Amino acid sequence: MLTKQAVLGTLAAFSLAAFSVHAAVPSSEVAKLGTTLTPLGAEKAGNAAGTIPPWEGGITAAPAGYKGSGQHHIDPFPNDKPLFVIDKSNVEQYKAHLTAGQVAMLNSYPTTFTIPVYTSRRSGSAPDWVYKNTAANAATAKLVESGNGFEDAYAGIPFPIPQNGLEAIWNHIARYRGEYIQRNAAGALVQKNGSYALVKTKQEAKFKFYDRKASYKDLNNIMFFYSTETISPARFAGEASIVHETLNQVAEPRKAWGYSPGQRRVRRAPTLSYDTTTSGSEGIETVDSVDMYNGSPDRYDWKLLGKKEIYIPYNNYALTAQGVKYDDLLQPGHINPNLTRYELHRVWVVEATLKASNRHIYGKRTMYLDEDSWQAVEIDNYDGKGELWNIAVAYTKNFYDLPAVWSGIEAYYDIQSRRYFVTNLDSEEAETANFSKPVPEDSYFDPSSLRRKGVR
Repeated sequence: MLTKQAVLGTLAAFSLAAFSVHAAVPSSEVAKLGTTLTPLGAEKAGNAAGTIPPWEGGITAAPAGYKGSGQHHIDPFPNDKPLFVIDKSNVEQYKAHLTAGQVAMLNSYPTTFTIPVYTSRRSGSAPDWVYKNTAANAATAKLVESGNGFEDAYAGIPFPIPQNGLEAIWNHIARYRGEYIQRNAAGALVQKNGSYALVKTKQEAKFKFYDRKASYKDLNNIMFFYSTETISPARFAGEASIVHETLNQVAEPRKAWGYSPGQRRVRRAPTLSYDTTTSGSEGIETVDSVDMYNGSPDRYDWKLLGKKEIYIPYNNYALTAQGVKYDDLLQPGHINPNLTRYELHRVWVVEATLKASNRHIYGKRTMYLDEDSWQAVEIDNYDGKGELWNIAVAYTKNFYDLPAVWSGIEAYYDIQSRRYFVTNLDSEEAETANFSKPVPEDSYFDPSSLRRKGVR
C-alpha cells in the first residue's frame, strides 16, 4: 500500500501492491486536481525534455467546418507532419519509449510495420461536469469486495489519484464516453495474406454511469446498456443482441440476450465474460478485450508499476477520415502504418497477473493507460508460458463533439498466427458515431425489444 508520504512526494513513479484496504485520499491531494494535476488526475506540467507539452485544457471546440455529431471528424491538426519514423532499423534508438508489443510488431514485420511519430498534442478533454464529479469521487470512492467493484463514485473518473492497479483499471472501465451513442461500424478478421470479410453492425449504448439525471444509488449495479444488430453480410442480417453491463460482475454477472431471425426467438445468452471468444474473431479477441479491457478484474492480481513516457496512438483523425478505403487500411499483418499517428505521452503502466487458482488464455497482461483520459491505448497479452501473444491497440482521437478521448479503431494483433481482428471501422460508412440523439429510457434496452431491433 502506498504511504501518505509517498503520495505527497511523487505521482510520477511508484509501484503498488495489488490490492489492500482503501485509504482515503488526503484532502491536500484532492486539492491538486485542476491545479498541479489536470481535472482527471494527470500531471499538468510537460516533461523535462520538452517533448511532452503541458496540458492546457485540450480540445475545447470543434474545428471550423465540423457540422455536428454523426459527421466524420475533421482533423484539427491537418498541417502536422511526422517528426521521424521508427522502423526495424532504428528500433534500438527509441526502445526506451516503446512497449514490448510495439517492439514485437517491428521485429515481426521488419519491412512493412513502422511507427510515425508526430508532435505531441495533449488534446484530451472532458465536460466540466465530468471534472466536477471526478473531484468529488476522489474523496469518496472506495473499492469493494476485493476490488470486484467500487462504490460512492458516479459520473466521473472514480480514482483520479490511484493508489493501486485495481483503481487504475477501474478508471479505464468507468471513463467517460458520452451518455448515449448510436453508430454504424464494421469489423474484420484479416488473414495472414491480407484477405478479409466485413461484418457491419448498428450499435447503441446508454452509459447509465454517466446519466446526469441519476445518482450512484440509482445505478442498481448497471454500468451501461448495449445493443447491436447485424446489417451485413446477408446470412447474418437481422441477428441482434442486448447486454446489461453490471458494475460488480462477481455479485451479479452481466446479462445478455440474443435474437435469431431464423428462429424468431429471443434467448438468454450463455455467460459472456473473461476469455470467451467474440463472434467472428476466431479467438483473436476475447470478451474481456472488447473496448481494450472490460468486465470483472477478479481473476488477476493487479500491480501499478508507475508511469512511463511511451509513443502511443493519438489524434488518429487521418486513420478514421471519411473516404479512407478499407482496402487501403487493412493490410497483411497490420493496419496501414502510413495512416496512423503516434505521439509521446505519459502513461500509467498496470500489470495483471493471472491468479494461480484461476484460468484464462492470457497469463499476464501489461496495460498502458493514457494519463490524460484513462483510455487503455496498448495492451500486451501473454500466454500461459509467458510468451507475448496478442497485442491490443486503440487508435485514439478526441471525439470533440463530447468531448472525450476514445478509440476510433481498435486492432488485436495475433503475432503468432499473423492475423488480426479490427473493430469500429467507419470511414466508408455514411455516418460515424452520433452522440446527439435523445437518451432513451432504460426500458428501451429490455430483451423484449430485440424482435423489433432484429427485423430484416
